[in-house]
Amino acid sequence: MPSTDVVIQASGLSKRFGALTAVDNLNLRVRRAEVFGFLGPNGSGKSTTIRMLCGLLRPSAGEIEVLGCQIPRDAEALKRRIGYMTQKFSLYEDLSVVENLQFLATVQGLDKAAARQRIAELLERYWLGEQRQQMAGTLSGGQKQRLALAGAVLHKPDLLLLDEPTSAVDPQSRREFWESLFELADAGTTLLVSTHYMDEAERCTRLGILDAGRLVADGSPRELLDALPGHPLLIECAQPRQAQRALQGCADVLAMAQIGAALRVLVATADARAGIEQRLHAARIDVQIRSTQANLEDVFVSVTRQPVQAPR
Repeated sequence: MPSTDVVIQASGLSKRFGALTAVDNLNLRVRRAEVFGFLGPNGSGKSTTIRMLCGLLRPSAGEIEVLGCQIPRDAEALKRRIGYMTQKFSLYEDLSVVENLQFLATVQGLDKAAARQRIAELLERYWLGEQRQQMAGTLSGGQKQRLALAGAVLHKPDLLLLDEPTSAVDPQSRREFWESLFELADAGTTLLVSTHYMDEAERCTRLGILDAGRLVADGSPRELLDALPGHPLLIECAQPRQAQRALQGCADVLAMAQIGAALRVLVATADARAGIEQRLHAARIDVQIRSTQANLEDVFVSVTRQPVQAPR
């Protein structure tokens, strides 16, 4: 594959804060126009990795190349070619929507005519025309998110880095936001998005799962599902909480979660099913057990060996 198709290349990337290793020998490769998702529990190193990739944080070890720029050496040159959006609204709340965008256009060095045209285009694209004179601090969560995205893409970056951008908005706003991201990808923008939502992870063309600063899985959602080492079972019974207690400490059980009146159990091997059934019958719990389709939550649990983090 030509090197021009590789937008992000990181090798042996590490970041230490004293005795804490936040990112541990990470290798990463992101191709042009991919929607690459970073998935991982809180504290797994997602935000630290993104900040190193965009030159905001100096790595302790390793090499980074982003859009042909060596980081941190070429961090200043890279700034005008990337967009960066954080989970916390970072624009000026005491400026209006249009004033925020005008300020960012000045920072990015756009001339007045180009800035005026681009701002008008983004206000229409992200449904902010009626709020153009409204103070940013008075916007709803979804409107703030769209304004932050408009600010991040104002200068038409080749690469957009988004750090849990939908953590504070409702499901409808999240769906609309992701439609906007796919429009950008279709236009050739490469996106790297960190998330803790499984439905968002499923939307990505490729996923990297981080755990304790290490990349423990990398591939398309389909590839990761096909490579799942565990086997998901659905246990239907009248007492799912009692069944969960009976299976606590079972070596074959990787994870359990109650889904309505049923218990979803991820076991290490297909052969474990008979032992699970035997254990529940010994506890005098009548159950029906069937295999079920794997999902990305199963993959996440299997490679990190810990429960999925609840959205904050």
